[in-house]
Amino acid sequence: MAQFSVNPERLDPYKNFKFRIRWDGRDVAGVSKISALKRTTEVVKHRDGGDFSSSRKSPGRTEYEAITVERGVTHDPDFEAWARKVWNYAAKPLAGGESSLKDFRKDIRIQVYNEAGQLVLAYNVFRCWVSEYQALPELDGNGNAVAIEYIKFENEGWERDAQVQEPTEPSFP
Repeated sequence: MAQFSVNPERLDPYKNFKFRIRWDGRDVAGVSKISALKRTTEVVKHRDGGDFSSSRKSPGRTEYEAITVERGVTHDPDFEAWARKVWNYAAKPLAGGESSLKDFRKDIRIQVYNEAGQLVLAYNVFRCWVSEYQALPELDGNGNAVAIEYIKFENEGWERDAQVQEPTEPSFP
């Protein structure tokens, strides 16, 4: 059975290095890494009163793992601005000020592309907010690496966008 309905001659699964992340209706600049989308459902064990030897299992609460996004440090303030909204929300009431939940949460879109640059998968991630922000990595005068900033955001679930269908892959001469 073919793994790809539109391109049955394709044997290779999609690669993990062509992707984009979008929020506020635009692409986020320079993202080099996005952690996995993962959900876990708790197992609830129970036993019938008359059954002494075995238990049954049912699905319980589902949790969605936080997502980490990394990129090289630039002058783009998007990560810091979003992270600051969480800090301002927590800090302002303590200082006697007011706070707002406007734009505190964002819906995120993660898009995956094939080698030809065609959109092949998209996931919508709902009600995200920043739980951790790193502005700069450890700096090392003897190092030889790119300075990476990252945000970690909590979410309340995600789903695959069923509107994104497998494209017909082009044939290049």
